Amino acid sequence: MDIEVKNLHPLEVRLLRHVSMGEDITTDRLVNELGYKIGQCNQAFSWLSAKGCISEKSRTKYTIYELTETGLRQAETGLPVERIFSYLKENGPASLPVIASALSLEQSDVGSAFGSLSASKTAAMNEEKKACLISDSLDGEVLLQRSLIDRARTAPLREDSLTDAERKAISKLAKKRGAASSTFKLIEKEDVVYTLTEVGNETKSELLKANITGEEFGLLTPQMIQSGSWKNGTFRPYGLNAPVSRLIPGRTNAYADYLQWVKDKLVSLGFEEFDGPLVVNEFWNGDALFMPQFHSARDIHDVYYVKEPRHCRKIEEPWLSRVAATHENGGDTGSRGWGYTFDHEFTRRQVMRSQGTVLSATQLPHAKIPGKYFGVARCFRYDQVDATHGADFYQTEGIVVGKDVNLRNLLGLLKMFAEEVAGATEVKYVPGYFPFTEPSIEVHIKHPVLGWFELGGSGIFRPEVTKALGLDVPVLAWGLGIDRMALMHLGLNDLRELFTPDIESVRMRRGN
Repeated sequence: MDIEVKNLHPLEVRLLRHVSMGEDITTDRLVNELGYKIGQCNQAFSWLSAKGCISEKSRTKYTIYELTETGLRQAETGLPVERIFSYLKENGPASLPVIASALSLEQSDVGSAFGSLSASKTAAMNEEKKACLISDSLDGEVLLQRSLIDRARTAPLREDSLTDAERKAISKLAKKRGAASSTFKLIEKEDVVYTLTEVGNETKSELLKANITGEEFGLLTPQMIQSGSWKNGTFRPYGLNAPVSRLIPGRTNAYADYLQWVKDKLVSLGFEEFDGPLVVNEFWNGDALFMPQFHSARDIHDVYYVKEPRHCRKIEEPWLSRVAATHENGGDTGSRGWGYTFDHEFTRRQVMRSQGTVLSATQLPHAKIPGKYFGVARCFRYDQVDATHGADFYQTEGIVVGKDVNLRNLLGLLKMFAEEVAGATEVKYVPGYFPFTEPSIEVHIKHPVLGWFELGGSGIFRPEVTKALGLDVPVLAWGLGIDRMALMHLGLNDLRELFTPDIESVRMRRGN
């Protein structure tokens, strides 16, 4: 490969001049010796690899555990389990809402922590339904977790440096996508070592011969003219033969077109579209869907809480009273409920909509029998962005209401979404769990590059959901990731390509 050394980027020039044949070239070395940032290292590696100047010598993958903001706070104040243990030891038996208020903890955190204390036989509910201690000391696993938190305050923990017991303990505090409520964020990393090639060594010699240092000016600024600093340096050559910009007419976005196509298809099948606000309260986001306020099922919905105003003014009646009764004792749904005191303050807490099922819940009190409804809902969850996940994403959400609807109807709808809307050829249906449907089904499709992934969940709403909101007939429900369907339909391999700022990529995709 003939390389014009005058056209090399300063990041490439400085790297090549700094290293020699046989030496290991790593990110840490460039950061410490050349003052590069991580992003600059990656750019230099990518450019020089493409030119054949460096080659990959080794690649080591490993996992680290890093404290989140929640974990850093817990390092100072203690884990919820520790704080609840200390509170009960000092104050005696107390109800979970009282503990939550006294310790300024979210009630879901108190419920999860008490569940851990109960499982380890450290605490239990007494006859007055108050939490009380039955052991004078914390479980050994909690003490091990505290030790891990203290160690992680100075530096992240590598998984391969932990014992089996430590891995088990830390796994209960960590989430791969770094949920805001978790103590640790699990991060998968890799160390890549490069080495100089013969091409790179020859290019380095050319740089030295041409006296190109990588410190050349790439831009003449007014400040340089005023200070006269331009006189003491040399300039990088300008590319006078660089192609000019093309004139391309505007086009609509491919993903926007796809969303509209899905809407048109569902409307043509007799569905009515529904919509709702992005900010909702915990009542519609979870309580109306029979998700208990203290149950670990809420852990799957890592929501963004609204800072101000924290609470909505009120919840519509009679739905608030009916849903509260359903949670406490089953109300008139034929269920025993969850058997706890419904928190009317918690239910008014405002969050960013974390699931499209919110739209279905708000539609139930107004649904016609029979009726078919759908929505394309933008949702928000604290998530690690990767090829199949986003911190905000779109779901296609819908319900079918009728006296005679059944599981076979639901499977037919899932088949339509997977094969016709997503364009998948390999589809499978597996049992799932959702607090608000029974039975529950997940539909999975196979992507030619990414392999199998979940398209979304579905099921038949439980009577605790429908009867509490005024319906006494079966209701089919689904919430599917329309972003993931678009991957298959548009022939993409990464969700981020749907929202890319690379206009050329958008133009090419639209051209297809």
